[in-house]
Amino acid sequence: VRPLHSSCICVVIAMAQQALISVFDKTGALAFAKTLSDAGISVISTGGTYKALEDAKIPVKKVEDLTRFPEILGGRVKTLHPSIHGALLAKPDLPDHKRDLDTHNIAPIQLVAVNLYPFVDVVSKPGVTLDDALENIDIGGHTLLRASSKNFSNVVIIVDPSDYAWIGDRIKDKGVAAITIEERKRLALKAFKHCCAYDSAISRYLEAGSDDASVSASGEATPSFPDTMTVTYQKKLDLRYGENPHQQAALYVHPSGGGIAAAELVQGQPLSYNNILDGEAALKAIKEFQEAGSVIIKHTNPCGLSLHDNQVEAYRRAFEGDSVSAYGGIVGFNRPLTLETVAAMKGVFYEVLLAPDFEAGVIDALASRAKLRVLRIPDLYKRVEQPDIRTVSGGVLLQTPNHPISYDDKAVLSEWKVVSKKQPTEAQMSDLLFAWRVSKHIKSNAIVVASGKELLGMGAGQPNRVQSIRLALKHAGDRGKGSVLASDAFMPFADNIEIASQGGVAAVVQPGGSIRDSEVIEAADKYGIALVF
Repeated sequence: VRPLHSSCICVVIAMAQQALISVFDKTGALAFAKTLSDAGISVISTGGTYKALEDAKIPVKKVEDLTRFPEILGGRVKTLHPSIHGALLAKPDLPDHKRDLDTHNIAPIQLVAVNLYPFVDVVSKPGVTLDDALENIDIGGHTLLRASSKNFSNVVIIVDPSDYAWIGDRIKDKGVAAITIEERKRLALKAFKHCCAYDSAISRYLEAGSDDASVSASGEATPSFPDTMTVTYQKKLDLRYGENPHQQAALYVHPSGGGIAAAELVQGQPLSYNNILDGEAALKAIKEFQEAGSVIIKHTNPCGLSLHDNQVEAYRRAFEGDSVSAYGGIVGFNRPLTLETVAAMKGVFYEVLLAPDFEAGVIDALASRAKLRVLRIPDLYKRVEQPDIRTVSGGVLLQTPNHPISYDDKAVLSEWKVVSKKQPTEAQMSDLLFAWRVSKHIKSNAIVVASGKELLGMGAGQPNRVQSIRLALKHAGDRGKGSVLASDAFMPFADNIEIASQGGVAAVVQPGGSIRDSEVIEAADKYGIALVF
């Protein structure tokens, strides 16, 4: 068989080419469909997309024209038909496929543009019902994506509206054949990832609403972890490098949004891997408190934290917590940043500043700090419902998130027990709760010395608790006289209390649970320290 002249091939392909467009998100779809139509490609569509194309006077055929079968079940069944999927899955160069196409009068479809019902958007709305969620699970579109992606060598699959422009430009001159096999493969990969993320979102939603919980030995309900875990995140940006210069890194965002990953970079250089880690530490620490406050983070540990109605005073006290370590750190606020506070920070270099918002003139005032990255986090107190995941060699550890301690101070304190003869004052109990909240965000062995809702000193990451106590008291200095101390875990020996008393500590809070608790309590009584478990 002699091949046709190349010019004839182009004419035949143009005459035969078909494209199916069925999209929920119609961004750019009309312009793209017009490009296809102007290139001689026959456009097929369904439902709302068909109506939009028809209203725009773009030549379009209904799917029913191919299937010779109407939409049924209120539109649930539109494209689930052999005339459509035969056109997508066929390999025309295979004789048996060609024979089946001819026998059933099916013309191949060379291009498909599909995006799915917005399941995540729907289930993220308050008050959404299970029926609402189920109605927004796309079946036909999902099937079109998988079929087209499987046969990407013969079908160009488009799931991302941002791809319309370059594909349209290419098709204008040379038709669908202008899309190379490598480009088709990348488009198919994008489509399969889109399907995976979509299915994962459905799984997460159904798991979250499931009554399937395990029961502990004590008979209490415990969270049920899935037998198979699927995690999907969307890449937000590539980072210059990871924790160390030789490591590569990128930031991915969770579909539910919120948190440090959703922060808006208002000014400054791109964020680094360590900026994001420290920013996360600042966010978690400052949202631990409903009262107005300021936190300063260095290497993911709070080196300064203070609560005060006056933001300038809150910042000043946080800075005094460790003015040396503050240099090059991250400063965070849980109220909109004021011009007065910007002025108070003059002369101190910070890598990152984060706040829920900024008063008028603040961004302009910060513009002179070229190296300062400024982050806006409007939903600072948004509860991010995602598990804590930590990689280990050959696997991951999964745990429920460690949300802020209850903001109901009375409820929290009602669970505490004074075990010493000395009773803490009301002010000391308030400071103990403050110190306890702060200790949660310091690396163990964690010790916090505080007074007047101000972090005076902390000891972090030491191999023994005595060392952490000494470090915290050293930072506090003379201001530690009459202070309170919080320990993130039980004090194993009485010497912990003895050293605390030498630094002037008046009250201590710790979880208890040591086999030597009685000795620790005895030491507290000996030194006149109020001890709370």
